[in-house]
Amino acid sequence: MRPLGWLPVLTQLLLLRFLVARPVSPIRVFVVPHSHMDVGWIYTVQESLRAYAANVYTSVVEELMLQNHRRFIAVEQEYFRLWWDGIASDRQKRQVRHLLATRRLEFVIGGQVMHDEAVTHFDDQILQLTEGHGFLYETFGIRPWFSWQVDPFGASATTPTLFALAGFHAHVISRIDYDLKEAMQKAQGLQFVWRGSQSLSAEQEIFTHILDQYSYSNPSLPCREGFHWDGSAVFLEPPPNNLLQPMAEPITWNNMKYYVSLLVDNVKERAAWFRTPHLLWPWGCDKQFFNASLQFENMDHLLDFINSNTSKLGITVEYATLAEYFGALHDTNVTWHVRDHLDFLPYSSSPFQAWTGFYTSRSRLKRLARRASALLYAGESMFTRSVWPAPHPHLDLDWALKQLKQLRWAVSEVQHHHAITGTETPKVRDMYVKNLRSGMQGVHELMASIVHDRTPAFTDPGAGGHVAVVYNPLAWTVTTLVTLTVGFSRVNVTDESGRPVAAQVQESKEKQPAYNLHVLTTIPGLSYRHYSIARTRGTQVDTKQLGASLARTSNFGRKTETHSGSGGRHLIRVENDCYTVFLDRDTNLMHSILERESNRTVRVTQEFMEYHVNGNLRYGPISDNFVFIPTDTARRPWKSVGMQIVAGKLMTEIRQFFYRKVRDRNHTYAIYSRLAHVPLGPGGELLCRRIEQEYRVGPLELNREAILRTSTSLHNRQVLYSDSNGYQMQRRLFREHTSNSIARNYYPMVQSAFIEDGRSRLVLLSEQAHGVSSQGNGQVEVMLHRRLWNNFDWALEYDLTLNDTSVVHPVLWVLLGPRPLTSGLRRRSGLALQHRPLVLLRELNETAQNLPGPQQQEAVTLPPSLHLQILSIPGWNYSSNHTEHLQSLQKGHRGKAKADLRRVLLRLYHLYEVGEDPVLSQPVSVNLEVVLRGLGSVVAVEERSLTGTWAVSTLHRWSWRTQDGPHRRGLGAPGSGRAWESEPAPRLAQELARPCLDPCSAPYGLCDLEQATLLL
Repeated sequence: MRPLGWLPVLTQLLLLRFLVARPVSPIRVFVVPHSHMDVGWIYTVQESLRAYAANVYTSVVEELMLQNHRRFIAVEQEYFRLWWDGIASDRQKRQVRHLLATRRLEFVIGGQVMHDEAVTHFDDQILQLTEGHGFLYETFGIRPWFSWQVDPFGASATTPTLFALAGFHAHVISRIDYDLKEAMQKAQGLQFVWRGSQSLSAEQEIFTHILDQYSYSNPSLPCREGFHWDGSAVFLEPPPNNLLQPMAEPITWNNMKYYVSLLVDNVKERAAWFRTPHLLWPWGCDKQFFNASLQFENMDHLLDFINSNTSKLGITVEYATLAEYFGALHDTNVTWHVRDHLDFLPYSSSPFQAWTGFYTSRSRLKRLARRASALLYAGESMFTRSVWPAPHPHLDLDWALKQLKQLRWAVSEVQHHHAITGTETPKVRDMYVKNLRSGMQGVHELMASIVHDRTPAFTDPGAGGHVAVVYNPLAWTVTTLVTLTVGFSRVNVTDESGRPVAAQVQESKEKQPAYNLHVLTTIPGLSYRHYSIARTRGTQVDTKQLGASLARTSNFGRKTETHSGSGGRHLIRVENDCYTVFLDRDTNLMHSILERESNRTVRVTQEFMEYHVNGNLRYGPISDNFVFIPTDTARRPWKSVGMQIVAGKLMTEIRQFFYRKVRDRNHTYAIYSRLAHVPLGPGGELLCRRIEQEYRVGPLELNREAILRTSTSLHNRQVLYSDSNGYQMQRRLFREHTSNSIARNYYPMVQSAFIEDGRSRLVLLSEQAHGVSSQGNGQVEVMLHRRLWNNFDWALEYDLTLNDTSVVHPVLWVLLGPRPLTSGLRRRSGLALQHRPLVLLRELNETAQNLPGPQQQEAVTLPPSLHLQILSIPGWNYSSNHTEHLQSLQKGHRGKAKADLRRVLLRLYHLYEVGEDPVLSQPVSVNLEVVLRGLGSVVAVEERSLTGTWAVSTLHRWSWRTQDGPHRRGLGAPGSGRAWESEPAPRLAQELARPCLDPCSAPYGLCDLEQATLLL
């Protein structure tokens, strides 16, 4: 469109109001066009792709090609990959490559999704980032430089550390506590250098920009008026009227003054919150730019008018990418404040809007997501070992890679900040569950195919029964109890050589008339054990005799709540070599625990409590999927407690049943606690020193939030420690607020939390994410389940009320002991819970392939302070030499080559933070040639960045001036200036004649070998 002829006249009328208080130098406004496209939330991925997401890319690409000065940033890869693979034409693909080459289109974050930062595990954050980065590098030869984490509900200190390890120059976040953001705005403190890891410190620091109170949209919050000229996307199920985003009135003679005033006033308001005259001004919102022609056309007019009157308005505006904004900011050479490892959790958007409920929302989805991740971890290493040193003779490798890639996609997808958080609609939840289950089924079939031919031929197959193949995915020897459900109490368990195996059988705690079979197993790292499980006519008195021992069950009568306050006179002991658990016969509750290492008895009582919440807007704030707003302190939801003790030779199980009413037949809550009876030795220490607990919770009554409260005699002064995405611990002080203190003192627990005093520490290890808090001295409470309903019209329209009637079965492991002891145990015990041995069953009378028998591969064993975070064959089909890869792309060889199975992805992770343990926190040297000799000959090792797209030697991150002077930063050489592309020739090989991993600093053992690609 031609410049508007009426602009000069309008200018004279409009600019009179801007003549007062002109700034000395104009504010330089970097307008960053973007579209926020949630991978889920209200609509499924396919619904959103049809309604708007595909057209965002189609129309944006078209409009960027029309005007060279326009810019756009693309964030999450899932929609783009679907558009690229299934919708984009060859012409559009060529245009995308051109726009990337001319830097008018920029990919930021580059992950599969914009992941949540509170309840995701850092293993899965890395996975989804690697999935997206791998696609971008394979397809375009590009590596993202900047993040755009603008919508997750709070900011973790783990994410900036991972982004630094991936090679990012700067990190953008938005949602932090409302009062903290206000204070930071006033102090011009929204920009700083963040050292997210205490141990890595300045080595992996990253410049961080917090978006101001207007967040990622333009000033017309909440994305419903002004500056939105493309209107609303049309879905098959129309949104309610109040969600329709009206199309803004196109710019004309009559309304230019309104738009200019709105923009200029907003710019000047926001510029006062930053230290330099460079202002990042996001232009976009949810689903915006699906009609980019209308959007850019009106934006062009507005920007042209302002720039033609810069001297009077005091600002300049330009379309920009994040690279252009941060490049200009970096050139100012300002000295920045340093922030340490503290995070921005929890997040509150107002005094009564503490976003801490989603730490627990949709508990079953959270559990499924973590179990899918654990299955993927096991499947990756099992497949890698099946290919090397000799490929599996009957395995279709292309099919195998397809199964792994499908589950990688599903696990990456569910890390989205409206997925694993449980804040999505039921139909979107169903989409995540379907994708996870489908991917899990494929990997299960893959693993079954791998082990089927390697299962030994047990004697007497006519006896019936099953073969259990138990795989240990961890890189150390694990001794544990594997639990199976069988339909009979008389059972015989033998190993590969026909020798009897110690086992215990008992009545099932949930399924009647089934039985639980517990098998004691010791499995070397990344290895299998095979067991025959057959019905027998005899039982054993001694575990050395044939047949599993039968546990004895003792029943105790119910005790009512009225007795719960006057106990302690009649105690029952349940003990192993590490603990004695005392149970109060007068209440049927736990009373105390004697920890043998310190010989200290700590009062420990556990009970279920419920918070009542409001569901009626007429009576005040409401709890929902996101926020937690209790009306009062927690109350007991039960009137009586029953108890059973199931005692056997291998383990004793304490079963406590909580009933809402004294005479109820069915219990609403239950605690199942297990103590293993194994010698306290090198193999059995982890098993002996934990109390394994599983809970049954539900169905809940409406508007109830269920917690497990553990009250102890530890004087922790309400100081709690909870993990940051399973990566490092954060110290959480209880803070009194004028309102809503209960909810605002809840924190995410992804894998572990603990309380302590000067002598002892009580550790909780979790299988999945929960909310956790210390509401009183010596207390730690874990939110386990939520069931909510409210009468908010918007929530009812989309079924976002979280009316979850399910029964959930969370798992926690409890450790108790002196701080030095628990410091050494916590990390490895957490991994033992996260990656428990995987059991694959088949009928005993099935015949295996005609093979000479299983050839057990050499075990993989790492030092006790290291964890094999990933061992996989990614299936990359591009050269790791950046120059060669770009040349291949230029020649048109774009992703058509066969996957290279010789390239094995390896990540090692130092488990312990600096100073956490006097021995285990020390640097470690590893000879990969020795550790991985079971894979065959290692030809070369390439040191790569976290997501594998950079050779470490060529990666140079920007150095930002800080108050404490220069530091060595980044993954490669220091490099003080800015560089868009590094040296083209990466270091391709590191010979293994010497130990190939130099000593690494805890906790992230990825210094010299950030990530290795092995060439076999």
